Amino acid sequence: MLNQELVGLGKKRSTIRELFEYGNARAKAVGRENIFDFSIGNPNVPAPDAVRAALLDLLQNGDPVALHGYTSAQGAEPVRAAIAGSLNRRFGTRYTAGSLYMTVGAAAAVSICFKALCSAPEDEFIVFAPYFPEYKVFIEQGAKARCIAIPAQPADFQIDFDAFARSLSPRTRGVVVNSPSNPSGAVYSAETLTRLAAVLQEKSAEYGHAIYLISDEPYREIVYDGLEAPCPAAFYPATLMCYSYSKSLSLPGERIGYIAVPDVLEAEDLYAAVCGAGRVLGYVNAPSLFQLVAARCAEETADLSVYAENRRILYEGLTGMGYRCVKPDGAFYLFPQTLEADDRAFCERAKQYDLLVVPGADFGAPGHMRISYCVQTEQIVRALPLFQRLAEEYGVKPI
Repeated sequence: MLNQELVGLGKKRSTIRELFEYGNARAKAVGRENIFDFSIGNPNVPAPDAVRAALLDLLQNGDPVALHGYTSAQGAEPVRAAIAGSLNRRFGTRYTAGSLYMTVGAAAAVSICFKALCSAPEDEFIVFAPYFPEYKVFIEQGAKARCIAIPAQPADFQIDFDAFARSLSPRTRGVVVNSPSNPSGAVYSAETLTRLAAVLQEKSAEYGHAIYLISDEPYREIVYDGLEAPCPAAFYPATLMCYSYSKSLSLPGERIGYIAVPDVLEAEDLYAAVCGAGRVLGYVNAPSLFQLVAARCAEETADLSVYAENRRILYEGLTGMGYRCVKPDGAFYLFPQTLEADDRAFCERAKQYDLLVVPGADFGAPGHMRISYCVQTEQIVRALPLFQRLAEEYGVKPI
């Protein structure tokens, strides 16, 4: 007898992945250049030269055993020490090699955190809509806990603190923040994080146990207009920092990231729980070669200016056509309102123009669509007339 819950998950991929595969199939019929695939957050800019230089040096001069052999389950100690030092220099934190756990990307990092913190089926994790859809899978199917979603605030996609306060309970084990956000591009300010930390500290004291902040930060460096994304761990000590080099270094297929475990009262047991969760989930020993690359390139980024230009063209183009959208401060997604209440129906209609966009309902925010603009700038320019024709179908007039 198979696990029917997992059979169902395997037969129906996420909508993002379904659209991505639809685009691949459709490209065979009409040509890749005629598919305007804005479905998946797959960076289109090349990795920085520093990555290539590090790889060549490691492959030519490195110890083959160290390059391709097993590391410690939690990652090679020199790698963890180097990344901890980088974090401390940039954010004023106090991590050590013993704080870091190397992971197979950010998905593994957050999955491990949910598993490590959950001790009973009634345990709860809070997410703020719109949120990355896989959080719900990781929480409910992976950790066997409850996912509590705080409704979105479409005016700015910031935290609704009243709704948040009502959702906290003694069963709350963790709260997930994703800033800059996938899918809205919202960035939480220092004031927001200060207020969030105060609430969590108050409720942790009231309930007699720590409520951990799980900070999912793969878009940390992708911010615009001179903005910086404040580091949540600098505001709330009980923060599990989850990171991936997929976006900053344009290495999504290499699956390399980490968890930074905080120095709290139960730090030793918390780190052990992270290690234990990695063991249970089969996430021990992140890719050895790219651990070494990450250590050398921890403070490098790809050319992120491409995303700034893509954002400008797409945002100005769509809002000029009459689409309503909150301007994103970070990441590489636009999250406009759809032109009818049924966002799934709207996204299906968009497919008639070979425009592939993701329904907002998948992110807990119906009536929106996610447009991933980490694509060639030319694709955005060529897609704008199609978005215009789609708007005209709904009788929307250009502004």
